Amino acid sequence: MSTPPAAAAAVSAPAPPAGAQSLSPLESEILSEYSRLLENFNRMSSQLNSLAGAPTAEVLDGLRLLERKTSLVFTLLKASVYSIVLQQEVFTGEGKGDGREQSAEGSEGR
Repeated sequence: MSTPPAAAAAVSAPAPPAGAQSLSPLESEILSEYSRLLENFNRMSSQLNSLAGAPTAEVLDGLRLLERKTSLVFTLLKASVYSIVLQQEVFTGEGKGDGREQSAEGSEGR
């Protein structure tokens, strides 16, 4: 996927052609833009190579920590939503049809 550093270094700005004086201003501007684009790609390639060589253990540890925190937040969110729904059922009396609440009411009456 990534270009080896040697191959990235081998790609360099093209040498101006022998008839560079015969280029129009627009053509020379386009060539200079291509040259800058090539330099940007080379810089990006070297940065990607350095990122690819970063220790993956640190990245994995960070992702594991993030996963634990995310699952904790998700669990707390589910619990709070369940609590809100339960409170609404109690206040509106819609929970009468649920089997769990009937069995709880039946055990209270005994």
